[in-house]
Amino acid sequence: MDSRISRYRRSATLAALLLGALAAQASAQPLWLDASGHPNVPAREVVKWLVQSDKDGLRPADYDAAALDKALTAAQAQLPSADEAARLDAQLTDAVGRYLQHLRFGRVDAQRELNAHYDSATAPSPDLAQLLRDAVARGAPDEALRAATPPWPQYRHLREALVAYQAMGEPAAWQQKLGAPPGGKLQPGQRWNNLPRLAERLALLGDLPAGAAAPASYDATLQAAVKAFQLRHGLEGDGVVGKTTIDALDVPPAARARQIALALERLRLTPMPSAARFITVNIPEFGLRAFSQATAATAEAQPPVVRQDFAMKVIVGKALDTRTPLFDEDMRWIEFSPYWNIPSSIARKETVPKLRANPGYLAAQGMEFVHGSGISTAVSPEALNAVLAGQWRIRQRPGPRNALGNVKFMLPNNQAIYLHDTNVPSLFGRTRRDFSHGCIRVEQPVSLAQWLLQDQPDWTESRIQQAMHKPRPVTANLQAPVPVLIVYRTAVALPEGKVGFVPDLYGLDARLERALAAPRAAQAVAPNATSKAQLAAPPLHFSAGAPNLIAAQ
Repeated sequence: MDSRISRYRRSATLAALLLGALAAQASAQPLWLDASGHPNVPAREVVKWLVQSDKDGLRPADYDAAALDKALTAAQAQLPSADEAARLDAQLTDAVGRYLQHLRFGRVDAQRELNAHYDSATAPSPDLAQLLRDAVARGAPDEALRAATPPWPQYRHLREALVAYQAMGEPAAWQQKLGAPPGGKLQPGQRWNNLPRLAERLALLGDLPAGAAAPASYDATLQAAVKAFQLRHGLEGDGVVGKTTIDALDVPPAARARQIALALERLRLTPMPSAARFITVNIPEFGLRAFSQATAATAEAQPPVVRQDFAMKVIVGKALDTRTPLFDEDMRWIEFSPYWNIPSSIARKETVPKLRANPGYLAAQGMEFVHGSGISTAVSPEALNAVLAGQWRIRQRPGPRNALGNVKFMLPNNQAIYLHDTNVPSLFGRTRRDFSHGCIRVEQPVSLAQWLLQDQPDWTESRIQQAMHKPRPVTANLQAPVPVLIVYRTAVALPEGKVGFVPDLYGLDARLERALAAPRAAQAVAPNATSKAQLAAPPLHFSAGAPNLIAAQ
């Protein structure tokens, strides 16, 4: 059976398995009640999970947390009847089942509602139902909670940041906007009546050392804190407080907490690859990260040990009209000194009009026509019409003008998206880097090639450099496919426990907000899965038709 379908079916039937286990054990001992009929210690522990589920960016109300907490307290004070105890046990099982499922797999269908297509091979998901039964029997339900926590290494750091931002509440420092300093920009040594409020905000956010004296002017200490803030928020770290920096400073902690919660949800919606190595490209961050796993992810309670090997800047698709899509696919080979086969859409909209205006553009850019009879470099109306008709195509030869640079990293997909070098490296100096037609340009192609070919010692750095400057393409096949995941998170985990924020480049945070706010049936949401898995998965139902004990409390 396809491992992805198997994973989906296991997760989709989590609550049904829990309830089935409960029914099988009903004549002996309910899951959440002790021999006397009172709630047991695990019951009180799991209700705390539900009450505090907002610490993971979830909503306690989705699990009837307050009502269950109240019902459990009442059952502790006064022994419930047999029917009441059975209903309470079933309702708590239902709530915990939904909570664990949401925690591990998310609450929406990423493909249908977010147009994010993640279907590469992943390790089997943990059998949360069995883990929960075993953990409760041992009086250690936290073992099941750990197994349900997403295995991404960023998850723990972002969760800690969420708790910290939630704890800030609504500080007085954000009750009023900062406004613009005199002259529109705050320069070193300048005085400003809002400096105390600026310093207070930076101290609360951790960019200014706690206990720093209120400055009389924009001094070096405050400037260093502003630079730290700017770098954490995807801004140019120049220390100059202008409109963009002030706009970022005016965002209250509650809004940042929501941003982190959405990032946690996206981590839940993105399956962890089973491969020993994989790559993520976070679009709004304009960043690539390469990861290694000590062992492939398994279904065991302990998550795999994942380490980040390196990170680099990238350039992504233009926000206006050529956005980079969200998907995952396996990288299988590297092509050094590549041809650029110009996509028909680009040829039609850009290249052909340029050639009509200036026929010399073809030779100047190292381009040529490719057709059934071979190759041509003569620009004529007939040749251009053949390109527009799809009979001929245009390609750019390897060389310094090639738009792909000197290397292309191939991950076959039906959207013609891949990673590549660039012949305009100066663009990596920009803060905002959405300049491409959809493909992803990488800042350090040699380092990436070395990492991908590390298990092939004959591919030395010298050989890679030589292959990147050949007149014809040179191909290096990877010994094992390396998954590449194109993701979208506007809150990111940074070194030393810091958290960074970047603008919602494509407006996809707003789309996720709408998906989460949409009304859904009163059943657990199926985890993100492939279309095959969606067809195979049964609907989920939880204690349907059972009288509601907690509503009567």
